[in-house]
Amino acid sequence: MEEIVIVSNSTAKGAKTLGVITQNFLSPEIELKKYNYLIFTSKNGVKAIDRLDPYWKKIPSLVIGKATAKEVEKLGGRVEYVASKFYGDSLAKELKKQFSPQKNYLYLRPKKVSSNLTQILKESGFKIEEKVVYETRCQECNKLPSLPKKAYLIFSSPSSVECFFNCFNWKEGFKAVAIGAKTAKILADNVEDILVFEGSTLQEIVESLS
Repeated sequence: MEEIVIVSNSTAKGAKTLGVITQNFLSPEIELKKYNYLIFTSKNGVKAIDRLDPYWKKIPSLVIGKATAKEVEKLGGRVEYVASKFYGDSLAKELKKQFSPQKNYLYLRPKKVSSNLTQILKESGFKIEEKVVYETRCQECNKLPSLPKKAYLIFSSPSSVECFFNCFNWKEGFKAVAIGAKTAKILADNVEDILVFEGSTLQEIVESLS
């Protein structure tokens, strides 16, 4: 039976973690009180703002994914909306239909993004600003453990794909799992057969593969 390996710094019961990526939290100046809603596309954005200003917990959060929603709630925030799909573009399109462009929105984002969330909302007249609160970096290869000969490898972001192939070659015994179509698209440059999940948590994916 194949082992299950999460290719990021996240964890789930029944799987090993291959920490190919690390986060560097930043400290920009943010005046939170002028915003009506906060937007998060990952739980790292939530962790980042929690380090900066506890006032964020008073502002409703609009998020992607169950894991991000869970992080907001765990740290004491309030989830107002969870996107139906695991994409920044999808979240933006859903917000256009269900929220007022007259409110003030703040997107707490990574340094590198793979969606057009801010652009989509601005083009629809939304008052949205963004702050870079963290950046993703690749872990040094010599700090990573060796991989089993056979394993399901779960990739949760384009960054996890990039950092994995900085350090490892693909082997015949590996099976690729991608969370979201954009991650799958990047992974397809190196892998032919990919199992794609949409809207599932890591724990749900691990349980389905077990």
